Amino acid sequence: MTNEFAPGLIIRGFAPPLRLADFKLVAFDMDSTLINIECVDEIAEAAGRKAEVAAITEAVMRGEITDYRHSLRRRLALLRGVPVQALEDVYSKRMRLNPGVEIFVRACQAAGLKTLLISGGFTFFSERIRTRLGLDFARANMLEIENGALTGLLIDRPWGEIVDGAEKRRVVLEVCELMGIDTSQAIAVGDGANDLPMMAVAGLSIAYHPKPAVQEQAMVSIMQGGMDRALELFAT
Repeated sequence: MTNEFAPGLIIRGFAPPLRLADFKLVAFDMDSTLINIECVDEIAEAAGRKAEVAAITEAVMRGEITDYRHSLRRRLALLRGVPVQALEDVYSKRMRLNPGVEIFVRACQAAGLKTLLISGGFTFFSERIRTRLGLDFARANMLEIENGALTGLLIDRPWGEIVDGAEKRRVVLEVCELMGIDTSQAIAVGDGANDLPMMAVAGLSIAYHPKPAVQEQAMVSIMQGGMDRALELFAT
């Protein structure tokens, strides 16, 4: 069952209203979901490689390139030598929270949900967004920086090197287990193909202005308006 629940809000496989308090965890993608940009593309502009990098990013998000790890390494190699100041400029001048994000996050927090950011992007940005929104947990990739510039590599972490779709799924499953909740009590919010693995294990999957492959599989697709439109699904 798929239908347009309201203009620009498509639902699949269930009938609202739901109760937000029945969920215990909400996991968010960052780039183009919580925020308005793909950070790697904006960093690439400082290297004069934005078109090249953005084309790879778009193909990954549409599911046309399935090896996220390889694609990220390709893009990072093109960023070698970009000064850290370029990242500061991306954060301060170009990055904005998407419409309705703060409203939806605050509603989830008020209902008692724990909040998780899982990004295939970079800790340089994710930690700032985590702090700004007061999120409980975050996981992202850490850029290697030497002498004030990017090396084109990532720093290995105790859990691995790269957050890809499989890692997003694993983190959602791990956090659910640590919280002692069933995955049916988790919400996953994303927009690109690498979000599908975590969306597949969540009790409710919400696609925010998604790529076509994600719209086809998500339980909810917000095609128009802000993220707060997800609240239309829940009883007040």
